[in-house]
Amino acid sequence: MAKVDVYNIEGEVVDSIELNDDIFGITVNTHVMHEAVINQMANKRQGTQSAKTKSEVRGGGRKPWRQKGTGRARQGSIRSAQWIKGGVVFAPKPRDYSYTLPKKVKTLALKSAFSSKVMDNDIIVMDSIAFSEPKTKEAVKMLKNLNIDTTALILIKEKDDNTTRPIRNIEGVRTSFVNTINVLDIMSYDKLIITKDAIARIEEVYAK
Repeated sequence: MAKVDVYNIEGEVVDSIELNDDIFGITVNTHVMHEAVINQMANKRQGTQSAKTKSEVRGGGRKPWRQKGTGRARQGSIRSAQWIKGGVVFAPKPRDYSYTLPKKVKTLALKSAFSSKVMDNDIIVMDSIAFSEPKTKEAVKMLKNLNIDTTALILIKEKDDNTTRPIRNIEGVRTSFVNTINVLDIMSYDKLIITKDAIARIEEVYAK
């Protein structure tokens, strides 16, 4: 099992913890991670784009000129695609882009994402995150103590306004929770800051 240091909000090492290899030490499957990210992005698509086809635009009920003898190209309707204000060929229509991945695939992708962070030394384990007062300056101070000068995802066990409120105004830093964590969020940030109780909950849910 991988053993990592545990920090407090002052940036001091206060303990160490062994991470479960079934979650944080597997062989990273980049293909499955890619599939999970594509799935999440597809599920976020609104699919509201729409354009009119030739049959839906207004006008063009009669042939603009006779078929032969004019010297011009034959035309059937002024609402064909080649005309100004004509319809769109294969026009996009509202549709649902979402689809589901097998549960085992999503779980493997999530474990691979966690393992990649451990392998790259981009995970920071916190004893707890409790600010003396819910102000942004307190969160900024914590990040400075941890030497975080890049984007970071802070993963906590569950929603806590005392933790989330000070962080939400910091650019490049976001808070997430164990029950909503996903591969796209993990891989979108350079560092993963995670609390001990969040790790315990993740191991409880995803360990074999």
